[in-house]
Amino acid sequence: MKIQEIQDLIKLVSRSGVTEVAIEQKDFKLSIKSEGKKKSAKEGETTLIQAAMPMAMQQMPGMMPMQAAAPPAAMPAAAPTETKTEEEDSKYIIVKSPMIGTFYRSSAPDKDSYVNVGDTIKPGKVICIVEAMKLFNEIEAEVSGTIVKVLSDDATPVEYDQPLFLVDPS
Repeated sequence: MKIQEIQDLIKLVSRSGVTEVAIEQKDFKLSIKSEGKKKSAKEGETTLIQAAMPMAMQQMPGMMPMQAAAPPAAMPAAAPTETKTEEEDSKYIIVKSPMIGTFYRSSAPDKDSYVNVGDTIKPGKVICIVEAMKLFNEIEAEVSGTIVKVLSDDATPVEYDQPLFLVDPS
Protein backbone atom coordinates (compact mmCIF):
# COMPACT_ATOMS: atom_id res chain seq x y z
CA MET A 1 0.00 0.00 0.00
CA LYS A 2 1.40 3.35 -0.97
CA ILE A 3 1.78 6.14 1.61
CA GLN A 4 -0.68 8.36 -0.32
CA GLU A 5 -3.32 5.61 -0.14
CA ILE A 6 -2.80 5.34 3.63
CA GLN A 7 -3.13 9.13 3.99
CA ASP A 8 -6.32 9.11 1.87
CA LEU A 9 -7.75 6.31 3.99
CA ILE A 10 -7.04 8.23 7.20
CA LYS A 11 -8.76 11.33 5.80
CA LEU A 12 -11.74 9.21 4.73
CA VAL A 13 -12.05 7.67 8.21
CA SER A 14 -11.91 11.07 9.92
CA ARG A 15 -14.60 12.55 7.60
CA SER A 16 -16.97 9.59 7.52
CA GLY A 17 -17.59 9.17 11.24
CA VAL A 18 -16.40 5.54 11.18
CA THR A 19 -14.60 4.84 14.45
CA GLU A 20 -12.30 1.99 13.42
CA VAL A 21 -10.85 0.44 10.25
CA ALA A 22 -8.46 -2.50 10.05
CA ILE A 23 -6.73 -3.83 6.93
CA GLU A 24 -4.67 -7.01 7.10
CA GLN A 25 -2.76 -8.85 4.38
CA LYS A 26 0.18 -11.28 4.29
CA ASP A 27 2.93 -8.85 5.30
CA PHE A 28 0.91 -5.71 5.95
CA LYS A 29 -1.36 -4.73 8.82
CA LEU A 30 -2.94 -1.30 9.37
CA SER A 31 -5.39 -0.26 12.09
CA ILE A 32 -6.90 3.21 12.30
CA LYS A 33 -9.07 4.41 15.17
CA SER A 34 -10.93 7.69 15.21
CA GLU A 35 -12.58 9.35 18.16
CA GLY A 36 -15.73 9.59 16.04
CA LYS A 37 -18.47 11.79 17.50
CA LYS A 38 -16.46 12.54 20.64
CA LYS A 39 -14.12 15.37 19.65
CA SER A 40 -10.74 16.03 21.22
CA ALA A 41 -8.89 19.35 21.44
CA LYS A 42 -8.14 19.01 17.72
CA GLU A 43 -11.52 18.47 16.11
CA GLY A 44 -11.75 15.28 14.07
CA GLU A 45 -8.30 14.12 15.15
CA THR A 46 -7.49 10.64 13.83
CA THR A 47 -4.94 8.47 15.55
CA LEU A 48 -2.85 5.80 13.87
CA ILE A 49 -2.81 2.96 16.36
CA GLN A 50 -0.48 0.49 14.70
CA ALA A 51 1.04 -0.19 11.33
CA ALA A 52 3.54 -2.76 10.19
CA MET A 53 4.83 -2.61 6.62
CA PRO A 54 7.65 -4.14 4.67
CA MET A 55 10.49 -1.70 3.97
CA ALA A 56 9.69 -1.54 0.25
CA MET A 57 6.26 0.06 0.04
CA GLN A 58 4.86 -1.51 -3.09
CA GLN A 59 1.36 -2.12 -4.37
CA MET A 60 0.29 -5.47 -2.93
CA PRO A 61 -1.06 -8.03 -5.44
CA GLY A 62 -4.85 -8.08 -5.58
CA MET A 63 -5.19 -4.69 -3.93
CA MET A 64 -7.66 -2.23 -5.41
CA PRO A 65 -6.67 1.44 -5.78
CA MET A 66 -8.20 3.80 -3.22
CA GLN A 67 -11.35 5.66 -4.27
CA ALA A 68 -12.64 8.87 -2.72
CA ALA A 69 -15.97 8.10 -1.01
CA ALA A 70 -17.53 11.54 -0.79
CA PRO A 71 -16.59 15.19 -1.12
CA PRO A 72 -15.47 16.83 2.12
CA ALA A 73 -18.21 18.23 4.34
CA ALA A 74 -18.76 21.97 4.20
CA MET A 75 -16.81 23.91 6.81
CA PRO A 76 -18.94 25.74 9.38
CA ALA A 77 -18.99 29.52 9.16
CA ALA A 78 -16.05 31.12 10.96
CA ALA A 79 -16.60 33.36 13.95
CA PRO A 80 -15.86 37.07 13.26
CA THR A 81 -12.57 36.95 15.21
CA GLU A 82 -11.42 33.91 13.21
CA THR A 83 -12.15 35.69 9.91
CA LYS A 84 -9.88 38.60 10.85
CA THR A 85 -7.06 36.18 11.76
CA GLU A 86 -7.53 34.29 8.48
CA GLU A 87 -7.32 37.56 6.50
CA GLU A 88 -4.10 38.52 8.31
CA ASP A 89 -2.64 35.04 7.75
CA SER A 90 -3.65 34.90 4.07
CA LYS A 91 -0.55 36.87 3.04
CA TYR A 92 1.62 34.11 4.52
CA ILE A 93 2.57 30.73 3.10
CA ILE A 94 1.57 27.78 5.26
CA VAL A 95 4.14 24.98 5.51
CA LYS A 96 2.20 21.75 6.13
CA SER A 97 3.20 18.33 7.39
CA PRO A 98 3.74 15.91 4.48
CA MET A 99 2.87 12.93 6.69
CA ILE A 100 1.44 11.70 9.97
CA GLY A 101 3.94 11.45 12.79
CA THR A 102 5.57 13.30 15.65
CA PHE A 103 6.81 16.84 15.02
CA TYR A 104 10.27 17.80 16.32
CA ARG A 105 11.82 21.27 16.01
CA SER A 106 15.39 19.96 16.53
CA SER A 107 17.44 16.84 15.87
CA ALA A 108 17.80 16.07 19.60
CA PRO A 109 16.35 17.47 22.84
CA ASP A 110 19.65 19.16 23.75
CA LYS A 111 20.16 20.71 20.27
CA ASP A 112 18.96 24.10 18.97
CA SER A 113 15.79 24.28 16.86
CA TYR A 114 16.27 24.11 13.10
CA VAL A 115 14.31 27.36 12.71
CA ASN A 116 12.82 29.97 15.03
CA VAL A 117 10.45 32.89 14.53
CA GLY A 118 12.31 35.55 12.54
CA ASP A 119 14.71 33.13 10.81
CA THR A 120 15.07 33.34 7.02
CA ILE A 121 14.63 30.08 5.12
CA LYS A 122 15.38 29.01 1.55
CA PRO A 123 14.29 25.94 -0.42
CA GLY A 124 16.23 22.87 0.70
CA LYS A 125 16.88 24.09 4.27
CA VAL A 126 15.80 21.57 6.93
CA ILE A 127 13.11 23.21 9.07
CA CYS A 128 11.94 20.30 11.25
CA ILE A 129 11.69 16.53 11.61
CA VAL A 130 8.56 14.38 11.44
CA GLU A 131 9.10 10.95 12.95
CA ALA A 132 6.87 8.24 11.49
CA MET A 133 7.16 4.55 12.39
CA LYS A 134 10.63 5.03 13.93
CA LEU A 135 11.93 6.83 10.83
CA PHE A 136 13.06 10.43 11.31
CA ASN A 137 12.17 12.39 8.16
CA GLU A 138 13.87 15.76 7.72
CA ILE A 139 11.36 18.22 6.31
CA GLU A 140 12.93 20.79 3.98
CA ALA A 141 11.56 24.21 3.09
CA GLU A 142 10.03 24.47 -0.35
CA VAL A 143 9.75 28.27 -0.22
CA SER A 144 11.90 31.27 0.63
CA GLY A 145 10.89 33.69 3.33
CA THR A 146 10.87 34.47 7.04
CA ILE A 147 9.32 32.25 9.71
CA VAL A 148 6.44 34.24 11.24
CA LYS A 149 4.89 31.63 13.51
CA VAL A 150 5.44 28.03 14.62
CA LEU A 151 2.00 26.39 14.62
CA SER A 152 2.81 23.07 16.31
CA ASP A 153 4.42 22.29 19.64
CA ASP A 154 7.67 20.31 19.81
CA ALA A 155 7.31 16.52 20.28
CA THR A 156 3.57 16.49 19.53
CA PRO A 157 1.65 14.33 17.06
CA VAL A 158 0.79 15.91 13.70
CA GLU A 159 -1.64 14.86 11.00
CA TYR A 160 -1.07 14.77 7.27
CA ASP A 161 -1.46 18.31 5.84
CA GLN A 162 -1.50 19.91 9.32
CA PRO A 163 -0.05 23.44 9.29
CA LEU A 164 3.41 23.57 10.95
CA PHE A 165 4.78 27.05 10.12
CA LEU A 166 3.65 30.40 8.71
CA VAL A 167 6.20 31.92 6.34
CA ASP A 168 6.26 35.51 5.08
CA PRO A 169 7.48 35.25 1.46
CA SER A 170 8.38 38.96 1.15
